[in-house]
Amino acid sequence: MSKTKTIDLTSGPILKTLAELALPIMASSLLGTAYNITDMAWIGMLGSKAVAGVGVGGMYVWLSQGLVALPRMGGQVNVAQACGRGDYEQARGYAASALRLTFLLGILFAAICIVFIHPLLGFFNLGDAETYTAAKLYTLITCGLILFSFLNLTLTGLSTAQGDSKTPLMANLLGLVGNMILDPILILGFGPFPRLEVVGAAVATVTSQILVLIVMLIRIMHSDLEPNILQNMHVLSRFPAKYYISIFKIGFPTAVQSSIYCMISMILTRMVSAFGAGAIATQRVGGQIESVSWNTADGFAAALNAFVGQNYGAKKPDRIRKGYNISFKILAVWGLIVTGAFVFLPGPIASLFFHEKDVLAIAINYLIIIGFSETFMTIELMTIGALSGLGMTKLCSIISIVLTSARIPLAMILTQTSLGLNGVWWALTITSITKGIVFYFTFHHTSRHLPDANDN
Repeated sequence: MSKTKTIDLTSGPILKTLAELALPIMASSLLGTAYNITDMAWIGMLGSKAVAGVGVGGMYVWLSQGLVALPRMGGQVNVAQACGRGDYEQARGYAASALRLTFLLGILFAAICIVFIHPLLGFFNLGDAETYTAAKLYTLITCGLILFSFLNLTLTGLSTAQGDSKTPLMANLLGLVGNMILDPILILGFGPFPRLEVVGAAVATVTSQILVLIVMLIRIMHSDLEPNILQNMHVLSRFPAKYYISIFKIGFPTAVQSSIYCMISMILTRMVSAFGAGAIATQRVGGQIESVSWNTADGFAAALNAFVGQNYGAKKPDRIRKGYNISFKILAVWGLIVTGAFVFLPGPIASLFFHEKDVLAIAINYLIIIGFSETFMTIELMTIGALSGLGMTKLCSIISIVLTSARIPLAMILTQTSLGLNGVWWALTITSITKGIVFYFTFHHTSRHLPDANDN
């Protein structure tokens, strides 16, 4: 039986190569969007307090993504560059080391969330008991069992790095199906199943993540891809310290960036909480609606990250620049489509998730204001993927942290004007537009100095 070759990202037509890798990732990201939106749609039927509680709990799930970014990004970039050099044994070492770090960090984060649950939730000053209880239950379950999500994210990054984006797509598709079946059954109750409400949403989420991991592992073990660095990589073996140092060097800035980004959002959420549970619910659900563009751009960024990483390892700078320009055109068009939907159709979109008139009005304002930044946000995420593929995660982190931090003083100033709560949304939009512009010019400046195969 003949082996199936992984996608060679260093040769062939660039658009075809990128599309072959990116389309499954984008589809997988859209499934993630559908996954989150499905949760919010069902939880929305429980009222804004339940949505707000899940939103607060979801903040710590989001914070965990910063921690796992260390092994995920560090492993993905090192594996991609090793594959570009044709050093598959080294790629296996990086992959195994990344997975070991992922396991340890997953256990550590879960333990912290369980032990310190009350001070963690106390940060948000939730005045409503029902909202607090929902946040506590959701956080304990989803963060207490965060290891499955961690392993899925790292395995997805490693699969993408070697040119295999179909395995994560298949796993996420089955996970979405499982989540769509379990959500109404466990949240609202059906037949012999009791009505679990927020607990049901958390259980459905974790169960789906377990399903994704099982499917991914089965696909990896029985894959006929050649080469496949995820087979026979001996996770329990000892590896030289240089593997962990390299993973840490590339992954740590991304982890810090993601964690600080989430902390900034947590501070903004605390500011938003002063306007009531409906405002918190809008921020949470609005973020999930916005993930239509965010997840798609992030998925394409993952493909571009692997593409740039392999071509950087192969010393093909012209191919890197052309790949970036093609990606820019595609995501700019997608961002404009999302902007049009948010600005011109905010009512129909918001009414899918909210049924209280006062909350619906807040959500409509959110979508219109945030809609103006969608194109710039897709460019930002895409460019971070490209620069990270070059190993320049530190530069990405500095730019992102500085500009994202500006949201806090800007929101404080704008909320004191007649804008009120809308000042927070404008702070998000203004900084997103700025980041998109800065990252675009940063890549073009950096790409002029890339080494090629003729350099010693």
